[in-house]
Amino acid sequence: MNSEIVVRGAREHNLKNIDVTLPRDSLVVITGVSGSGKSSLAFDTIYAEGQRRYVESLSAYARQFLEMMQKPDMDSIEGLSPAISIEQKTTSRNPRSTVGTVTEIYDYLRLLFARTGIPYSPATGLPIESQTVSQMVDRILAMPEGTRLYLLAPIVRGRKGEYRRELADLQKKGFQRVKIDGTHYEIEDAPALKKNFKHDIEVVVDRLVVREDLGNRLADSLETALTLADGIAIAETADDETRTIFSAKFACPVSGFTIDEIEPRLFSFNAPAGACPACDGLGTSMYFDPGLIVPDPAKTLKKGVIAPWAGSSSPYYAQTLDSLARHFKASANDPFEELPKDVQDGILWGTGDKPVKMTYSDDDKSYSVERPFEGVIPNMERRFRETDSSWVRDELGRYQSTTACDVCDGQRLRPEALAVKLDGLHISQVTDMSILQARDWFLRLPKTLTPKQKEIASRILKEINERLGFLVDVGLEYLTLSRAAGTLSGGESQRIRLASQIGSGLTGVLYVLDEPSIGLHQRDNDRLLETLKRLRDLGNTVIVVEHDEDAIRSADYLVDLGPAAGVHGGKLVACGTPDQVLKCPESLTAQYLTGLRKIDVPVERRPGKKGQSLTVNGASSNNLASISATIPLGTLTCVTGVSGSGKSTLVIDTLYRAVARRLHNARTPAGDHHSIDGLDFVDKVVDIDQSPIGRTPRSNPATYTGAFTPIRDWFSGLPESRARGYKPGRFSFNVKGGRCEACQGDGVIKIEMHFLPDVYVQCDVCRGARYNRETLEIAFRNKSIADVLDMTVDEGVDFFKAVPAVRDKLAMLQRVGLGYIHIGQQATTLSGGEAQRVKLSKELA
Repeated sequence: MNSEIVVRGAREHNLKNIDVTLPRDSLVVITGVSGSGKSSLAFDTIYAEGQRRYVESLSAYARQFLEMMQKPDMDSIEGLSPAISIEQKTTSRNPRSTVGTVTEIYDYLRLLFARTGIPYSPATGLPIESQTVSQMVDRILAMPEGTRLYLLAPIVRGRKGEYRRELADLQKKGFQRVKIDGTHYEIEDAPALKKNFKHDIEVVVDRLVVREDLGNRLADSLETALTLADGIAIAETADDETRTIFSAKFACPVSGFTIDEIEPRLFSFNAPAGACPACDGLGTSMYFDPGLIVPDPAKTLKKGVIAPWAGSSSPYYAQTLDSLARHFKASANDPFEELPKDVQDGILWGTGDKPVKMTYSDDDKSYSVERPFEGVIPNMERRFRETDSSWVRDELGRYQSTTACDVCDGQRLRPEALAVKLDGLHISQVTDMSILQARDWFLRLPKTLTPKQKEIASRILKEINERLGFLVDVGLEYLTLSRAAGTLSGGESQRIRLASQIGSGLTGVLYVLDEPSIGLHQRDNDRLLETLKRLRDLGNTVIVVEHDEDAIRSADYLVDLGPAAGVHGGKLVACGTPDQVLKCPESLTAQYLTGLRKIDVPVERRPGKKGQSLTVNGASSNNLASISATIPLGTLTCVTGVSGSGKSTLVIDTLYRAVARRLHNARTPAGDHHSIDGLDFVDKVVDIDQSPIGRTPRSNPATYTGAFTPIRDWFSGLPESRARGYKPGRFSFNVKGGRCEACQGDGVIKIEMHFLPDVYVQCDVCRGARYNRETLEIAFRNKSIADVLDMTVDEGVDFFKAVPAVRDKLAMLQRVGLGYIHIGQQATTLSGGEAQRVKLSKELA
């Protein structure tokens, strides 16, 4: 096998036909200024080709299920291995995905609790004992006399198959009736079952009417049912299908609480067997939030205090509120917050059984009706429940918030699952621990187990402890296993995937990582670097795109790209060991590392606005210990601390969400806190994160920052455009008129290749320009609209220097260091940091 990865003639994006040789089985760091081509080399060239070759080696049948990557623009690459990319992208937006499920630790947890957990009765707190047939008979005889029952044996529960043989065997044994998927059938009339669908099949062992002398018959029938269904029997009333489940294994003799079976699926919140029936395993429920329905209680009934009704053109809602004000003898011109509590409740929640005289007028006709008032919130709940219109649901959904499910208290599981415990804790209590606390708990757990439990649990605990250890090593000990994957930052998601890869134990693989140190405190850097070296020592090649000084100095081999960004970058400035690169005078990275250049610390600090600050009082979400913090306004404030100390919880989850909710009626609830002082000094709040500015190629920096609108206005105002009657819409590639209809304004045409990657070829009508010939004939200083979109921001600032509406927006992109990107560059090609700076420039402009 080659000991090196040799890249020849790499030209992807802004790379300038570079040649580079990287040692295999090493930690390689690629560095350089932002936009110099680091990701183009690491991800778009090396990783893309490694992934493409691996997928291409599979059968045609397998390839149709995998996304194949485009062949990168380069001459050749030698010495590649199968490649795995670990980027800074949120693992999953699925609300059912958690840290535990992503790392697969929760799968092992479910198995551990299913095999060694002990069920406890919620009523007595005592371990649940198995029920005897006599106890089952007594439970049934305690039902009202004359109750008609079916005694059922569930032989198939939520499993796929046709079950023809099983039904035939039942008929041979003398059984006549079955209940299949909720419907009763004679066995000989049972429908053919679909092989790929899950089914429930219950044998009707007996049909009976409860009376005192039924004991012996009941006992015989129960024993038959328990034998057929592996210790489970069901008594179902014939009238309302109320079911009582009996188990020969687990049941509370005091309360009758029963667990029919303890299997891993009982602990899955993604399966009906384990999910809380109220929230379907999400742990949250939606409710109409009075705070969103009455966002500004200082308003009056006349002035639209009820937000969902305020924008209606119909007089119905205004007349309803007037009638309510008369009924409660209140003024419709008084602020809502000053109305008595019973009046506020009557308007929001209804008057119950008390009738209200409602007076309405329409086209000079007036009429009255006397009826109880349903209430604003019950009315919205009913309409949301009954409507089939997605538009109505979306409109009403604007006034909903999420809250923890009041049945499972946010724990996602049904009571039967939470009744099973190990060392006094149920599975949700374990997943709510931090990863560090969970690791310590699992290390202590064997001391509390019986010899039999230890024997069963030993291999499961080994897998759990290893995975928890890897998560601690990458600096994620502060997360909980129940943390929703969608709430993780890009850096946290990347480190979770990194920990999972170490756990996989693969060797001979090429790993490519994107700034794994981002968001990490310096304290945690050493552990992360040790993890990367551990991945290397397993026999893998690790390529890391990094700016971090510790990572650069720890590299086995360093590649420095530059010398600048965009069209001015893409060249190989220096490569070799860190010591060799530091001796390169042309390397900007080396100049900073050796101290020739440095970022000066300001001598003076800007004072805040006198007497103006935001103070968060009693913040207590996640790990915040009821803290209070004051942030001066008019200054640049940095909130720092070790990873997991609560920075994001304080600033984003608490402060930002609370201010957004107050000022902009945002739906996302803020973290727990007592109050926030100083909101009168603020009129707007913006969260500038690293999420993409657009998820389609049609979105670009010009459209996001608003620069494209004045550009189109300028082109439509040119003399030739006015002579032809062209409007600004003519210069949009998103609508018919000016765009090329052959490619619908994409500039490329997608050709599906089925077992090969889809090929995107340049549109042969517009030659990639996106617009039709007539539109491209309109030119300003000899440049068409397509030429302008292909300019860099730096070129655009100079080109539009006489057009302030365009120049100022592009100049702000230039000021945040994005002069090298193209004005019309596809949003999907921007990095997280570039997307964040585009958002920042929009706010600054």
